[in-house]
Amino acid sequence: MSRQAWEDSLPRLVEDTFRRWHLTPDGEPMSGVTARVYPVLDADGVRRACKSSHVEADNVGEIPTLTLWGGRPAVELVRADPRRGVLLLEWLDGQLQEHWDADEASRIVAGLYGRLHRRAAPQLPDGHAFVRRWLGELEGLGRAVPAPPRFVDWALRAGRELAAEPGTHVVHGDLHYLNVMARGDEWVAIDPKGYNAAPEYEVAPLLWNRWADLEASRDVGQAIRDRFYAVVDTAGLDERRARDWVVVRCAINLGWAVQDGSAESRRDDWHGSVTRQVTILKAMQAVEP
Repeated sequence: MSRQAWEDSLPRLVEDTFRRWHLTPDGEPMSGVTARVYPVLDADGVRRACKSSHVEADNVGEIPTLTLWGGRPAVELVRADPRRGVLLLEWLDGQLQEHWDADEASRIVAGLYGRLHRRAAPQLPDGHAFVRRWLGELEGLGRAVPAPPRFVDWALRAGRELAAEPGTHVVHGDLHYLNVMARGDEWVAIDPKGYNAAPEYEVAPLLWNRWADLEASRDVGQAIRDRFYAVVDTAGLDERRARDWVVVRCAINLGWAVQDGSAESRRDDWHGSVTRQVTILKAMQAVEP
């Protein structure tokens, strides 16, 4: 189903889900790029979050991943309709994004890795297969990629080596400050992509989010590296592999920017995204192998 078709189907889907699951609206819905979350009360009057997602190849693992984690340390999945991409979740308040200290917040996220990254699960897609396909698309763009060719070459070479074998661990796939919320005094993950990959695959989103904090420093490149080292050290990851995965993911993002950047309405976002990815790539040059 296309994203537009999914959006067009939402009113009927939500109405049917509320009826079947005995849910009552309890606030205004919150919209994301590929999902909409509705605050609801269940039949017992307990506040929940009803999430409807546009199911795509790289997020089809969300429901089985949440089932596998069992709410530790992740949002609890109460009920799901995988065929229609609908989830009923525990209600959480307070995003880590609001945590004032970005360095401490980075360490909090990195501290979740060891609890989330269990051994690869056969019911999840292989994230490394996605990476190999995305790298093929990146290579096909040639000089259209808005970055020095040496970075694209680095990403293609390193990515094909890193993703040559199937992923070894269950990973979130998009774990950053907006995707960590509070359960009392505990921080838990939400919105996983959910697939098998290398643990070091997880680092990159922490570098391109909370960008204003990096820009506020006197040296953006050094601030990126400081955050990178904090995450790698906290999680006990292999530094070279983490660095190369950051390069791979940033270069793939640049390829997607080329594919998505033709729409005039996205021009400001396009330039901002490109600038962030190239800046991170340049910062990674100074990370010793």
